[in-house]
Amino acid sequence: MRTLYPPLDPHDSGHLTVGDGQEVYWECSGNPDGKPVVFVHGGPGGGTSPAQRQFFDPTRYRIVLFDQRGCGRSRPHIADGADLSVNTTDHLIADMERLRDHLGIDRWQVFGGSWGSTLGLAYAQRYPERVTELVLRGIFLLRRSEIDWYYNGGAAHLFPDLWETYLAPIPVDERDGDLVAAYRRLLTGDDRDAAQRAATAWSTWEGRTSHLLPRTEPDQPRSDRFDLAFAGIENHYFYHRGFLEDGQLLTNIAAVQHIPSVIVQGRYDVVCPMRSAWDLHRAWPAADLHIVDDAGHSSFEPGIVHHLIEATDRFADRQ
Repeated sequence: MRTLYPPLDPHDSGHLTVGDGQEVYWECSGNPDGKPVVFVHGGPGGGTSPAQRQFFDPTRYRIVLFDQRGCGRSRPHIADGADLSVNTTDHLIADMERLRDHLGIDRWQVFGGSWGSTLGLAYAQRYPERVTELVLRGIFLLRRSEIDWYYNGGAAHLFPDLWETYLAPIPVDERDGDLVAAYRRLLTGDDRDAAQRAATAWSTWEGRTSHLLPRTEPDQPRSDRFDLAFAGIENHYFYHRGFLEDGQLLTNIAAVQHIPSVIVQGRYDVVCPMRSAWDLHRAWPAADLHIVDDAGHSSFEPGIVHHLIEATDRFADRQ
């Protein structure tokens, strides 16, 4: 069973001005002359963490991490009033291209999970000539059916106890409607205490349903500031359907058919159920699909780690 590579520190980092008053945090670790790979984090709004560098052999990869607009170490942060009107999928795709150009990278591997699989796939479909390989985990195609499953009651059949905590901030008379819209009113309202309570409940729901077996600690530490970014940006995107047409990533799959790709999916992923990975694989049979029978959503579950690192090792010396 493959495990994470040892911890490592960045050898370069900075903030890239990308327009609209936004500065995106980026960092590079591993081999400065190695194969470029960009890690596309989840959420949106999840930000990056040091452990995410460890999916790649640091002797063979130039590992690029960046925090998407409004979260992590990017500026301004949503907790400080970042403007969400300039935070869309098109903006993030453009930011990735600016970062690639800024770092002097001609082509790079794109590695992403959950929302990172969404953005990574959307980026590759826009700029296929810039992508050497795709490594995607916990597939999220941002279809209405996926949003309704997780945020409007489907997953509540598996976690009715945790669902009550998710419902708690929402007024009783709004609980039979679109809960994403109800959360939007709370997260963007003038009552900042209510917004914080909603952000914490939203983030807790995802954090406590992401693993096959319950954990006492999330994959990365949480704070009120993290919750505001995670919930606020996720809700913004999901309310607007990811700024994508429903099914767009499947419709446009021909653009990436030629790119060597690996899909890793936990069979018991409740956040991003396997239906999406299966639909993607059926539309894109050339992509290798690895179903991990003893895993949920988290990228750090052992079986998920094993297949992700097998994929990055396999591609490390590919030109």
